[in-house]
Amino acid sequence: MSEMWMPPSSAEQWQISDFMLVYIMWAVMMAAMMLPSALSMIKAYTKVCQQRYGRDTPYSYLFSFAYLLVWFTFSILLTLLQWQLHGLNWLSVMMDNSNTQLAAAIFIIAGGYQFTALKNACLRHCRLPISFLLNSWKNGKLGAFSMGIVYGNTCLGCCWAQMMIMFAVGVMNLTAMVLITLFMLLEKSLPEGRDGISRVAGVLLCFWGAGLLLL
Repeated sequence: MSEMWMPPSSAEQWQISDFMLVYIMWAVMMAAMMLPSALSMIKAYTKVCQQRYGRDTPYSYLFSFAYLLVWFTFSILLTLLQWQLHGLNWLSVMMDNSNTQLAAAIFIIAGGYQFTALKNACLRHCRLPISFLLNSWKNGKLGAFSMGIVYGNTCLGCCWAQMMIMFAVGVMNLTAMVLITLFMLLEKSLPEGRDGISRVAGVLLCFWGAGLLLL
């Protein structure tokens, strides 16, 4: 995408087409990065639907669409943030970070968030699909959509800070995208109480940010 399109040099020069291109990019990235970590929940929901309704369609589709809708909405915020960062010249025309202080702040915020109560609460829900389904179950198509929204918000609360790292390492950094996706998948697949990897990641991110400030 960076080879086909260059962001305008100032925020005032952005056109509707620029916003649309950036939004599509983020929406595709969110789907590609978040769906793998949600498959266990979708699979569990599909199985329960088959038991309750005798079939999983259209309920599983509504649940999955609602889940993605949360991340598509979050992509709007990411698009607006990227617009401002380009306007401040904190992102290069290749969408790489060009402000060390910004990168450091992102790493420290993402690392510190790993230790917050909100992060841990959301992570617990993501790790226990059956518990989520038992406590949040709602019947019918509207219920499926509503549950997808709730789960999407839970997942957003767990992973939003990790997504922000893309602004620090380069929006189009495919290696970072894969690594972040694998980490989120691993973090959510571990049994409850196995939070060592989350804490280690938090410490490393904080040290990374601090190291950038000291350079």
